[in-house]
Amino acid sequence: METLQLWIGALLTLMIFSFLYRDNPFYKFAEHLFVGVSAAYWMVQGFWNEIVPNLLAKLFPNQMANIVEAARGSQVQSHYAIAGILGLILLTRLIPPIAWLSRWSMAFIIGYTAGTNLTRYLSSDFVTQVQSTLSRPLITGSGANWFDTLMLNFSNLVIVGGVLCGLIYFFFSKEHTGAFGKMSRVGIWVLMVAFGASFGYTVMARISLLIGRIEFLRGWILSFL
Repeated sequence: METLQLWIGALLTLMIFSFLYRDNPFYKFAEHLFVGVSAAYWMVQGFWNEIVPNLLAKLFPNQMANIVEAARGSQVQSHYAIAGILGLILLTRLIPPIAWLSRWSMAFIIGYTAGTNLTRYLSSDFVTQVQSTLSRPLITGSGANWFDTLMLNFSNLVIVGGVLCGLIYFFFSKEHTGAFGKMSRVGIWVLMVAFGASFGYTVMARISLLIGRIEFLRGWILSFL
């Protein structure tokens, strides 16, 4: 069985890599298989990890006690039926004559997600970053030695200066000329460096996945040599 799994994994990996040559039926087969298996897997995971403990266990605690231990002895929370109804209405998307009903569920999902994420991101990203920048000393002597102190002060100056120049780039009430324009151009460079670092991090993550698959193929080749 392990040998069969190894061969299936290797062949599917090669089918995916075959797209580097050109689009072909082998790649399409592997792609469709991956999408179908992933959708089925996450559907099952979502049912047992989300719907059962967070909906069914709230509505039918006695019946779900053998599956969800936390539901044992709990009271019925009937207001969770609203979420269940909205979830069922969302499935009307699959029935063309009444597909418009799913918009009500989507409206609740998008509105709730936007509202909760707004406050969360304001607290975790915006306010925290502003606080970190404002509380950062430009000149400090807390380094272990003179070189560490110098590099720490340089880092603080770059961060504070970069934030100010980046904000100036988005300030459109004044024409970007003279010293103001130069600071705006520095802000562009700061933004490009930030975007490049984010993109580089994403590329590194994808390269790590590629290395994992190459190591897998290497093990597959060595298994029958």
